[in-house]
Amino acid sequence: MSRLIRELLSSKGFSLLETFIFQIQTVREKTFDLTVSSQRKQTSEQMEDDFRFFWNLNLSFPLERFGIDPNDWIVRCLCGSVLIRTIYLGHRTAKIMLISRLSFEHVGTRFNVRGINDDGNVANFVETEQIVTFDKQECSFLQIRGSIPLFWEQPGINVGAHTVKMKPLELSLVALEKHFIQLKRVYGKILVVNLLGSKKGEFALSTAFQSALKSSSHFDVKIVSFDYHAEVKQSKENLRFLVKQISSFFDENDFFYLDDGIVLRRQHGVIRTNCLDNLDRTNSVQTLIGIRALFNQLTCLGVEKFKSNIILRCEELVRDMWQKNGDQCSLIYAGTGALEGKSKLRDASRSIVRTIQNNLMDSSKQEAFDLILYGHLLADFNFVKISQIFPSSLLKECPNLEAFVEREKEFCVQIPLKIFCGTWNVNGGKNLNNVAFKGGNLLSSWIFPENLFNKEALNYDLIAIGFEEIVDLNTNNLVKASTTNQRIWRDGLKQTIEIWQKNNFGSNAENFVVLCCEQLVGVCLILFARSSLLNSIKDLAIEEIKTGMGGTTGNKGSIAVRLTINSTGICFACSHFAAGQNEIATRNADFHSALKRLKFPMGRGLQDHDVVFWLGDFNYRISLSGDEVKRAINLNNFEYIAEYDQLLQQKNMGNVFTNFNEGQLNFPPTYKYDTFSDDYDTSDKCRQGIFKNF
Repeated sequence: MSRLIRELLSSKGFSLLETFIFQIQTVREKTFDLTVSSQRKQTSEQMEDDFRFFWNLNLSFPLERFGIDPNDWIVRCLCGSVLIRTIYLGHRTAKIMLISRLSFEHVGTRFNVRGINDDGNVANFVETEQIVTFDKQECSFLQIRGSIPLFWEQPGINVGAHTVKMKPLELSLVALEKHFIQLKRVYGKILVVNLLGSKKGEFALSTAFQSALKSSSHFDVKIVSFDYHAEVKQSKENLRFLVKQISSFFDENDFFYLDDGIVLRRQHGVIRTNCLDNLDRTNSVQTLIGIRALFNQLTCLGVEKFKSNIILRCEELVRDMWQKNGDQCSLIYAGTGALEGKSKLRDASRSIVRTIQNNLMDSSKQEAFDLILYGHLLADFNFVKISQIFPSSLLKECPNLEAFVEREKEFCVQIPLKIFCGTWNVNGGKNLNNVAFKGGNLLSSWIFPENLFNKEALNYDLIAIGFEEIVDLNTNNLVKASTTNQRIWRDGLKQTIEIWQKNNFGSNAENFVVLCCEQLVGVCLILFARSSLLNSIKDLAIEEIKTGMGGTTGNKGSIAVRLTINSTGICFACSHFAAGQNEIATRNADFHSALKRLKFPMGRGLQDHDVVFWLGDFNYRISLSGDEVKRAINLNNFEYIAEYDQLLQQKNMGNVFTNFNEGQLNFPPTYKYDTFSDDYDTSDKCRQGIFKNF
């Protein structure tokens, strides 16, 4: 097994093994644990629950179950960088160590893992410790980096400027609260150095971050915003202004100092630096902060009195160490060394390699990370169920977890959830008040049919709306679809929901949040959730696939969104299958393509959920002539029509939608009407009606 993992990690140019370092066994047979900082080792601060950098933690669980101390058998493994240099002071020596620890709690490659997860852990979270030792003295200074603590991503092919896509800010607030609670518990006071720029995506992300932090209970956390690219482009001397802004926090929170085993000083706060990737810009600023700390460390140790110019020599040495440290951190996350700005040719070469790595090879590298951390459980249905209930760190800890899943009904309390699902092929139109709502009817009569249900039954928790042909399926939209209609429908639906809530519940009306508004050319899926439900929602993920022209274009395709509410996994899928009276096999193929290819993080598929709602324009026809269909409609003989429904026929044959249930078809076919009329197609090119259902 170890050989297979080694081969996997070393394959395809990843060389991940070079990034794993094991704890050091000293001459005195004392173990130096690299996964924990000097201050946390030497003080009374609790270490028992801090395993963020203990990458082979899962190996200890089987030993603990049998009462065996895992520290006697397991060498702790760290992913990151360890650099050690010796300084000669006459016949005496001092040592400088730079340790970067990558957290495994939300780990992955550059474009596969971004932002924050539901537990408050951010991507590319690295704790870097700068240690200087001399005689029996030791000085340690910590700083951290991590992705912007919001739900955001950069989907698609990433070349040049990358599109930043954010999830609802209301959803991010819950995770952001957890993130800063954890940071304060471990490090004390926090100062955020935000290096995001003024580009469209970065500016929106930076603004959202600052707004979220001010809206949270952590408004005491100060943010220092510094547009690194713009400021350094003018002059590198502008970096001094940044150092001045953080000097007061730096001096107030000190560093850790140990003399002959006695703790004399402690670090009471930490600087959290971030840019978009937490690589090149962050490396540069953390180097400056490290140099600033080095002067205080050397002064505290009294090193400068042993040799002239020793501080200058140490600064040069530490700059080189930080450069190599930055390369190693960048190699893990982006696949190349850091871009330093010193050599345009080398930076250009690394940028090209990054682009190739990130778009073509990172998915395999991500699989290697997941295999190390989760092993064979990944993509197993029990794994999916367990991960909805327990933190990821416990997935291998107890063998009884699988038995727990099998007996979940004995341990779980069921809470009712009201969900509305609706789908509509809007024929590329953008008029909210078209023929479907003529005669004074409103959009609310579709979502809230008060003639059928009372207001309590209509007080939904989730509302999922799927549109097909939200734009005209022309060449221009196939290349780059307009999102204007999407925004019109989203805002119109949100306004309709809020008005209905206010009219029926007055001051007790609840706000609804747009959890998802995703468009694939003509297919659009919008998911609303009541705001009081947000604390129960986690693992929100969105995926899409194209099925038009053999999977090359998005004129036909599917969008799916999944989420976990408490411990129940729910998935919504919206599809537009192939048209044509005789294209039954193609529609079946579109269904199976969506079922197989729609994959969410951690190996989840559509069927790996407790409940799946599949809606859309499936384009299955009625195998009757138009005249026969119209006669049956006039007689309200929908059962007769349903006998010739291609979808029901294929479902009964076991070809599609196996194990899916559909409500009774008690409405007339919805295709095809004359434009701006509720009369069925009267043109010479009249086709049979079809059901538009789910």
